[in-house]
Order: sequence, then C-alpha cells, then structure tokens
Amino acid sequence: MAVSTLTPAGRKFRGLPAGRTGEWTDVKLTPYRRVLAAPGMTRLLIITTIARIPGLAASIVLTLYVVGNLHRGYADAGLLATAMTIGVALGGPWRGRAIDRYGVRAALLPSIVGSAVFWGFAPFLSYPLLVPAALLAGLLNPPVFGISRQAIGVMLPEELRRTGFALDSVLVEISYMIGPLIGVLVSTTVSPVVTILGLGAFQVAACVALIVLNPRVSAVSRDSVGEPAVKRTRLISSGLVAVLVLMAASTLALAGSEVAAIAVLRDQHQDAVVGVVLAVWAVGSMIGGFLYGGVSRALSSATLVIALGVGTVLLTAAPNWWVLAIALLPVGMLCAPSISATVADVNKLVPAVRRGEAMGWHGTAGTAGVSIGAPLAGFAIDYLGPIWGFAVTGGVGLALALFAIGLARFGSGRGRPATRRLFRRTAADPTVTPAAAS
Repeated sequence: MAVSTLTPAGRKFRGLPAGRTGEWTDVKLTPYRRVLAAPGMTRLLIITTIARIPGLAASIVLTLYVVGNLHRGYADAGLLATAMTIGVALGGPWRGRAIDRYGVRAALLPSIVGSAVFWGFAPFLSYPLLVPAALLAGLLNPPVFGISRQAIGVMLPEELRRTGFALDSVLVEISYMIGPLIGVLVSTTVSPVVTILGLGAFQVAACVALIVLNPRVSAVSRDSVGEPAVKRTRLISSGLVAVLVLMAASTLALAGSEVAAIAVLRDQHQDAVVGVVLAVWAVGSMIGGFLYGGVSRALSSATLVIALGVGTVLLTAAPNWWVLAIALLPVGMLCAPSISATVADVNKLVPAVRRGEAMGWHGTAGTAGVSIGAPLAGFAIDYLGPIWGFAVTGGVGLALALFAIGLARFGSGRGRPATRRLFRRTAADPTVTPAAAS
C-alpha cells in the first residue's frame, strides 16, 4: 500500500510504503532544513543564541553581587534589576529605530561602549551609583532579539518565516536555560565580581561578532528610500497595537505563572522539585515551538494567547506538585508559539523600513508584560493564596487577549489586515500585505 505525501516544493508524489515513518519525519523536518539551508541563516542563529546569554544572565548575576558583595537585601537587588529592565524597555524602540536608519553596525557601537563601561566599572561603584548606571546600561542594551527577528524576516521567504521565528523562539529557551545557569555557577564557584567582568567581556564580544556578521535586516535599501521617507512611513495602527497587547498578555501570563508555581511548591513544602517543575515547563515550550514551526497550518496569535490564558487559569486545579508538572507541559507548549506568532504578525503588518522600531516596541511590550505579571502574581499570592497567582495572571492575560481581538476587529483602516491575521489560522501563503515603504 502506498501513501501520498508532499515534496519540499509542495508537489505530491506516491510510492512510499505504508509503515515507513522515516519519510514522514523527513517531511515534517523539511521546513527546518530549508530554514537552516538559507544563506547565512545558521551563522545568524548560532551567533544570536550565544549573544543572548549575557543579557539573560545579567539579572541573577547582579542579584548575587548585591546580596553577596554589597551585603544588601533582596529588595535592593530587585530594584537594581528593575532599573535595568526599565532601561531595556525604554531603549528598545529607539534602538530599533537606529537599526532602521543606520544599520546593524552603527546601531551596535553604542552598545559596545555602554556594555564595556557599565560591566567594567560596576564592581567599583557604590549601590546608589549602580542603580542609575544600570538604567543607562539598559538603554544601551544590545538589541539582539530585534536584530535576529528582523534578519529572519528578510533572509527567509514568506512561506518559511513562521518556521524561522519558531526556531528562534526555541533557541531563546536554550539561551534562557544556559545564561542563568552559567551566571550562578561562576558566581558561586569563583566570585560575583569575576562573573560581572566576564559577562561584560562576553557581551562586548557578542556585539563584535554581530558587527562582523552584519546580517541584512531590511529588504529595502536605506539609500533608495531615504530618511525622510522612513520618517513619513506610518508605523502605528490598531492592528499593530493589538499584536503588542497580545505580546504583553502572553509574557504577563508567563511571568505570573513562574512566580505562582514557585509559591505553590513552597507552600506544599516541595522546594526540592522547583527546578524540575520549571524545567518541564521550559521543555514544553521548546516542544511547542518546534511543532509550531513544522506544521503546514498553525493557530493564530490571538487563539494561542487565549489558550495560554485559559491553560494558566486551569493550573489552579493541580492538587500536588507532580500534577502541576504534568499540567505545565501543555501550557508550556503554548509559550514559544504565542511569542513567535506575534513576531510574525509584526513582521507582516509593518513596512520594511520601520520594522526595527516595531520590533523594539514588541520587545518593550514583552518586558511590560513581565514587569506587570510578576508583581501581580505576588499580590494575588500574598492576599488570596498561592494558587490564585495562576488564576489572576491567567485571567488578566485572557482579558487582554480579548481586548486585542476587539481592537483589531473594530480598529480603523490598517487594523483590518490584522483582524484577518488574528482570527484565522496561518498558512504558507501570505495573508497580510504590508503597507508600502514610502
């Protein structure tokens, strides 16, 4: 018996024997093989994955330094991390605008200077000086996320971009697992001061590597368009705002879930399994991202975020730690797809000459969601109980997703393409046409 399948070009052929699963797997992996075969794509993904590690390790490294070397409390350490986070959120859009106008190399030069100065002098600053310095360092933080996602949108054809963004999200999870682990390991076995200096050198080296790579981040030549045309090109639309709200909703639910999971496990006196449960969650996100990038038709960003909100609320029903771990696996499988879907939305809705700034706003929306989700979960846990952290943050995330759908549906003009994107499953064919570049 023979079964029908698809070639990489999309044509059907016959002749595969029934029961041969290797060919089926090969077909499912074909989009990823095509992504990695794109010129320069493998180098881009490897360098950006490594370049994200210092930024993802920064918070835990600074916390260990403030508590261990400056002998201050965790509240002071949290304030320092918050200052850097605020800087990253504020700096994202204008750093992206710099990429749009001047290119990757020129945009990264301030990041090299800022990283070298902050991390090089941080161990010698008093705490009152360290806080504003962290804010400035955040403003000059290397826009690695934006560069990676812009380059993927330019270097890949339309039908492979969703797979590329999904693969990028999976690699983010890997960076997230490696960064804090290395930061804690070096800080505890060597010293926080050495870790800070090494982190700074790592970040500068990552920026230099990106400058050497100099990935193409726009399909439109800045020389042919000109800066006045870039300024005239409209960026904000109801569709884009809706997508940014969806991004904030997803990260709000994710940040709140992390805090709630830790609180629930501590309340059940299961501190020893916190790492295991969170690892299951991260693995679920990686699996979900991989599957999302490999399917021929995928759920829309709105559907994914709504499912994430509902799944987060349902975590309140977990009676013990192992049920919570099992339940976090399918919820985790919605994490990477939700974020990568919103990245794809931004890529489709925004003109090529303004995508850097738009990706900066996308990152700011994600940072805002994290900044709101963690304290919101903490408030719910303190006043209502640990399990309510899931219910409140999941409910707020769900409400924001519904608000985004309403905004896209009833928004004016350029919000209408976003409506189609938000409500329909995505396919290989383009569904939204970006506005003209000028």
